[in-house]
Amino acid sequence: MSFDYINALLKKPVSRTPIWVMRQAGRYLPEYRATRKKAGDFMSLCKNPELACEVTMQPMDRFDLDAAILFSDILTIPDAMGLGLYFSEGEGPKFERPIQTLADIEAIPSEVNNDLTYVFDAVSTIKSALDARAPLIGFSGSPWTLATYMIEGGSSKTFAKTKAMLFNDPKMLHLLLDKLADSVIAYLDQQVQSGVDSLMVFDTWGGVLSKSNYLDFSLSYMQKIVNGVKAKHPNTPITLFSKNGGKHLSEIADTGCDGVGIDWTVELSEVEQQIGSKVAIQGNLDPAVMYATPEVIRVEVKKVLSQFKGDTGHVFNLGHGITPDVDPENMKVLVDSVHEFSTK
Repeated sequence: MSFDYINALLKKPVSRTPIWVMRQAGRYLPEYRATRKKAGDFMSLCKNPELACEVTMQPMDRFDLDAAILFSDILTIPDAMGLGLYFSEGEGPKFERPIQTLADIEAIPSEVNNDLTYVFDAVSTIKSALDARAPLIGFSGSPWTLATYMIEGGSSKTFAKTKAMLFNDPKMLHLLLDKLADSVIAYLDQQVQSGVDSLMVFDTWGGVLSKSNYLDFSLSYMQKIVNGVKAKHPNTPITLFSKNGGKHLSEIADTGCDGVGIDWTVELSEVEQQIGSKVAIQGNLDPAVMYATPEVIRVEVKKVLSQFKGDTGHVFNLGHGITPDVDPENMKVLVDSVHEFSTK
């Protein structure tokens, strides 16, 4: 398989800078909103392989994207562990049974793939719909990020319960993170077996930790995942993305991952100088640029592209997910501009 996206991750020659966008299948697309309505709710959409395939393909059919990403959610693993995931309108994900005690952690099943067959069925359905048009990205949340949701019972601004556990009972937190890392390895392994071509680990909340705690409670478990997945699938590229992880780039690059995702708070040129000899770099247009006029989007795309000095090893992306109120026409401008300005 020769795709610019895979080649860029492997730092091989590309015909143009490849682009995909975090949350490219999402609420900014009217066709997505229609399918989600048909599904009833968000998790019903995730758990229906045909509908998950439909929404994965919607941005692929509308834009000239270089990769598709599996439509799913990072919280599928905690859901399969029996924590009772549900979504409140306007409030995001919640768990009915958050983790509170050591007994809660010990009771978590370590093998959850049997309850995640809908994800693997979605992968194979999407893979056959894609045919050979583009590669398919699979993903999971990082153990640290999953743990924050499981302990807080949903999203949080302060992470008070998780950080209390980190300082008061680090062994207990490590036990949870270790279990989660094992589950993530098994989950990503099965995604590859079902047909994904590349993997992402999303560490959405890694940036809320101090340096030493990030290395201890977040990166060490992503390292375990890279080792575990690479042992089984040495040729499947893995990209790690820690939001606000700019302070930890060289340590992330040292994990043996193939790509490092960066947000818009770091300069692409500096990142390339620091770690570009080791890994590919994914990023890093500020998602807010998508509210601008087409002319401004084109200017900002040029700025990002001009910062990267290498011949290959850059995957263009937003520094975080595309937001729901973006005009889909602006997404087209973004994708077409990246290709226009970067074609060799």
